[in-house]
Amino acid sequence: MSHEEQNDSTAVLALAALGVVYGDIGTSPLYAIKEVFGNAHHPVPITPENVLGILSLVFWSLIVVVSFKYVALILRADNKGEGGIMALMARVLADDSLSGRTRQAVILLGLFGAALFYGDGLITPAISVLSAVEGLEVATPVFTPYIVPITLGILLALFWIQRHGTARVGVAFGPITCVWFAALAALGVMHILRNPAVLAALWPGHAMAFFFADPTLGFLAMGSVFLVVTGAEALYADMGHFGRRPIRLAWFGLVLPALLLNYFGQGALLLADPAAIKNPFYLMAPDWFLLPLVALATAATVIASQAVITGVYSITQQAIQLGYAPRMELLHTSGSQIGQIYMPGVNWLMLLGVIALVLAFRSSTNLAAAYGIAVTGTMIITSLFAYLVARRQWGWRKRLALPVFGALLLLDLAFLAANSTKILDGGWFPLVFGAAVYLFLTTWKQGRRLLHERLHTQALPLRDFIAAIETPDTITVPGSAVFMTPYPEHVPHALLHNLKHNKVLHQQVVLATVSVESVPRVPAAQRVVVARLNPRFHHVGIHFGFMDTPDVPAALEWCAEQGLEIDPMNTSFFLGRETVVPRVGDEMPYWRESLFARMYRNAGTAADFFSLPPNQVVELGTRVTL
Repeated sequence: MSHEEQNDSTAVLALAALGVVYGDIGTSPLYAIKEVFGNAHHPVPITPENVLGILSLVFWSLIVVVSFKYVALILRADNKGEGGIMALMARVLADDSLSGRTRQAVILLGLFGAALFYGDGLITPAISVLSAVEGLEVATPVFTPYIVPITLGILLALFWIQRHGTARVGVAFGPITCVWFAALAALGVMHILRNPAVLAALWPGHAMAFFFADPTLGFLAMGSVFLVVTGAEALYADMGHFGRRPIRLAWFGLVLPALLLNYFGQGALLLADPAAIKNPFYLMAPDWFLLPLVALATAATVIASQAVITGVYSITQQAIQLGYAPRMELLHTSGSQIGQIYMPGVNWLMLLGVIALVLAFRSSTNLAAAYGIAVTGTMIITSLFAYLVARRQWGWRKRLALPVFGALLLLDLAFLAANSTKILDGGWFPLVFGAAVYLFLTTWKQGRRLLHERLHTQALPLRDFIAAIETPDTITVPGSAVFMTPYPEHVPHALLHNLKHNKVLHQQVVLATVSVESVPRVPAAQRVVVARLNPRFHHVGIHFGFMDTPDVPAALEWCAEQGLEIDPMNTSFFLGRETVVPRVGDEMPYWRESLFARMYRNAGTAADFFSLPPNQVVELGTRVTL
């Protein structure tokens, strides 16, 4: 690719990134300043000193948390192009020098961070779309009874179009988002020119003065100020869809300047008219532009929801591949960008959760009380993991890594403490939901371990079996049989059942073991390792990355490079399908074993997950008591 073509590709991806990655953080101006000064529980009085103090906090939060921490540092901590808490966890775990205790702590923290991301992921579409549609109330109170129904209709349409794919959605939304950020900047400049004194807030001394004047109020205000950075974690989770360079280009080239201009413009408006706190964003606009602005904001908030939805898809896929979630249907929606996916089950479950939130809270102000607390937990875990990456993989000395990440961690903890005051006002929801997701993730992982242990103890040694079975009485049928097994040293249960009931062996028997590596993707030429056990039996190790879509038939074609010819038209795939039976008094409580049994029963089939041809699959079942 030429330099010009590369630049064109980067520009196109940066445009698409605007429509997916920056939708969340780009719609925070709709409600952030309003919640700081208009909070029902601890409003900040609108005085010149307080306005400059809050604007200074907003400015430095965007610079330190988003620009420095995420865009400059955390985007470097990708796992071969993929981002998000699960990819970061996998990168940390790839370090073989980690102790067993540290490794276990990293796994638990990573799962907890992912679970918290899901909790706030439900709130983003609800609060974003609600805050935009509420602009109709500013135009005329006639629309008040219709705010919730209109919001629900928009959300239904948003989740319905997900099946068309991130690429098409992003390209369609990118130009709209450009117009949105241009409108943010223009509205901000219009009011800054009327009161340029607000630019003094660039000096951090105003933030410090605000805290020293009333430390308690300053602490409480931090919980609302945090709303300006809530899309940063989604920015990192969506990294695999577009890449590091386009995301950085979009942030520094358009998003950051537009956000700062709008926030400062809202501050200038409040200094001129404190009554505008009713809805400072919409009241910035001239009357003739109000309804077009509502339409534009609604489109932008639909895009904001897209940022979280695609992030949830990415993290769910990584959790499945790493063995922390059951198999689910996954569709690739782009022939050129492998990271662009659609997960129907996740999509519709998210829609149900978002609808429930809108109906329960009914306004953006109510939802703001629940927003942010969970994502601060994910940010803290991201900081801890990034410190480990900097020390062990980037080669940073402790005297550099400790002050840099220590300062970022202290800021994260301060935001967490400030957001903790929201728990009783709705902040409990993302925490409870995140705890439920964490329970499912850990139950699945532990249940799979117990199941594997039970199957392992009941299995026969493979080499003894091969030596005993090769007798003149063994009936051989033509063709190849591929037995999927996680235990290469033991006889698969499906092979034993096939021999017991059908009393035959195929001319060629392949025992295939799939391993998911802690890298996003494994090159196709490095995917298989063939071991010849005897003239009939072969073992094939198949390796996928945690962002690869497992395609076993395609991988087996590479066996020919290592001397094993497998005719795809004369091959049968044998799978063991276990029925899990919980029991009392084992390593897991009975209720968790029952939960795992239900999850296992409802998980996607191995045939679909491994892309096996349906008319060549044979499933043989067995009952396993945990």
